[in-house]
Amino acid sequence: MLSIRTLILSTVISVFLIGGVSPRAFADTFVFTAIPDEDEARLRERFNKVADYLSKELGVKTEYVPVKSYAAAVTAFRNNQVQLAWFGGLSGVRARILVPDSEAIAQGYEDQAFVTYFIAHASTGLKSSLEFPKGMAGRTFTFGSKGSTSGRLMPEYYVRRNFKNAPGEIFTRVGFSGNHVKTIALVQSGAYQVGAVNFKVWENELKSGNIDPAKVSIIWETPPYPDYQWTIRGDVDKRWKPGFKQRVGEVLLGMKDPELLASFPRKSFIPAKNSDYQPILDVAKQIKLID
Repeated sequence: MLSIRTLILSTVISVFLIGGVSPRAFADTFVFTAIPDEDEARLRERFNKVADYLSKELGVKTEYVPVKSYAAAVTAFRNNQVQLAWFGGLSGVRARILVPDSEAIAQGYEDQAFVTYFIAHASTGLKSSLEFPKGMAGRTFTFGSKGSTSGRLMPEYYVRRNFKNAPGEIFTRVGFSGNHVKTIALVQSGAYQVGAVNFKVWENELKSGNIDPAKVSIIWETPPYPDYQWTIRGDVDKRWKPGFKQRVGEVLLGMKDPELLASFPRKSFIPAKNSDYQPILDVAKQIKLID
């Protein structure tokens, strides 16, 4: 018969695994995560290097733990399983609402004016235009993750604004790919005729030779909006030492290694603050993704 202690331990471990975060996150280590906007192998390669950089610069053991979904990243942050996270605009807003005194402390240079690309399979005949592509109506459409700013929030906002209706009423089938790389692959293969994708992932995939311009192309881009950022819990100074939060911000802003920056990919990191993301909160409330 299992002991009470064993049953309790099993339950705790199960909760961690369901949330997508390893029990190791409870160790006395500075732990961070990131929204899964690409496949896990790429994320591990990128963020394990970031963990090494942070460990060296902060003088504190730092560990990256992957999560299975955008929602799991927010949950891990709320539960203090991670103390720092690379969030998208929407997930960051959600996390900061749930954790009082948490702060956006750094964003990519490109994140102050981010855009979403609407892409289409060549068979649609849709071409690049400065005008919103209303010719998308009556076709199949895929967003990225349900919690993505660039892959769901902002494209849905512009779809609703221009068609005066919900996506399900406009397209013959609506999907959620889970991440931006999958969105590109689905539209390129013709599994979906049109989709919405993070412009930085598109550029990275194009540079890597994973996009065939003869099969899939950009048909429209959104106006700019604020997106990704590093958000940190407000209680880290109590857990480590006074000034720790400020030091984390300094170290992130001081990230100059071209290889590390290219993996995001970002030109550099610049200061960020919570109020920078008020437009994201306003849009999320408008289309009822946040109450």
